[in-house]
Amino acid sequence: MSETQVAEVQVAEVQVPDGALAGRAEKLDAADALAAVRERFVLDDVVYLDGNSLGALPAHVPDRVADVVRRQWGELRIRSWDESGWWTAPERIGDRIAPLVGAAPGRIVVGDSTSVNVFKALVAAVRMARETGGGDGSGLAGQAGQAGQGDQADQGGEGSGRDEILVDATTFPTDGYIARSAARMTGCEVRPVAPAEVPGALSDRTAAVLLNHVDYRTGRLHDLPSLTAAVHAAGAYAVWDLCHSAGALPVGLDEHGVALAVGCTYKYLNGGPGSPAFLYVRQDLQERFDSPLPGWNSHAEPFGMRPEYEPAHGALRGRVGTPDILSLLALEASLEVWDGVPIEAVRAKSLALTDFFLECVAAYVPAGRVECVTPAEHDLRGSQIALRCPDAGPVMKRLIERGVVGDFRRPDVLRFGFTPLYVGFGDAERAARVLGEVLAEASDEG
Repeated sequence: MSETQVAEVQVAEVQVPDGALAGRAEKLDAADALAAVRERFVLDDVVYLDGNSLGALPAHVPDRVADVVRRQWGELRIRSWDESGWWTAPERIGDRIAPLVGAAPGRIVVGDSTSVNVFKALVAAVRMARETGGGDGSGLAGQAGQAGQGDQADQGGEGSGRDEILVDATTFPTDGYIARSAARMTGCEVRPVAPAEVPGALSDRTAAVLLNHVDYRTGRLHDLPSLTAAVHAAGAYAVWDLCHSAGALPVGLDEHGVALAVGCTYKYLNGGPGSPAFLYVRQDLQERFDSPLPGWNSHAEPFGMRPEYEPAHGALRGRVGTPDILSLLALEASLEVWDGVPIEAVRAKSLALTDFFLECVAAYVPAGRVECVTPAEHDLRGSQIALRCPDAGPVMKRLIERGVVGDFRRPDVLRFGFTPLYVGFGDAERAARVLGEVLAEASDEG
């Protein structure tokens, strides 16, 4: 099946005895090693399958945020930058996220939005690709350009013929907008390419490739290890958007030699609406990382207030301005729900949940009413199920009215995100059963 087309898997109708699936769900939930983690969240009787847009609230976060506001800000005030650890929050929280995406400490900094971090990473990738040697940094022989001299790097160097940015053709629109802006800044052209076609599209013109680990609409999981290797072998840099995989499945950034990656924290990491994103820079590339947004927070001597910019060492180069402390510390508190939870266990439950949901959909939904556009193969599936349905908009509205919350993606996709930390098998069974009822009623009305 070509990735230039949306994967389509027919959902066949399956006859099951009344109550059989509900009974199985109950047994599966009783045997679930992660079931107790659900108690760490604020939940109600709604089946919440939209954690791939906004994660649920961890129960201890309101009290933690209240302490930040009332004591750290209200009483300690400016002293909290030191006494409450505000100043080091971006890298400290980055180290907390690191094991969830397969990174060692010191490689991730948290701050700004996903869009801003994509911009930083793409421009930096182009600049590094244009330095003498190019590629993934393994054959530079000490010839890296001076960080902080990005305007010069954009104009020259042996690799200056690299004037093309490849972008995942199925990407979330903002990534495409950012890529085109980065291209204008660096004198590059943008070429949309389906992920599977990237290896064949690479050339000595390619500077950077922006890819999504998981497709936001279909839930298709792309091959991060092989695509990363192909991009770097061609002398370019891969920038991975992890928004729909961070906290949902193992990523292996260090293991697979990923150069640059970004991701949001308000989906599977449950950091809260608009919580700051993260930026990963591979350790051996950190001294070459030349941000297009140098700020006082990424200066080697931030309180020196010198007019000349000298970048800090390490991942701190990814910082820009004053950190968003309230959101950062809410995120830090939220990440505590991961204590004792291995990402491998989350992945195993995710696959079991989505398999069971599809089985329930096949049993409950009238034949021919939906078509699954999420790959059936486990190695191609993220942590969501997307169903094509001609009247998807009205159907999702009715689902929400009946206590099953997913979301609608135009023109015809019902999207259901499965967050294993708080979604159970009973939720999956109920969601499919209510979907079947809603679709049957809609057919009768038509």
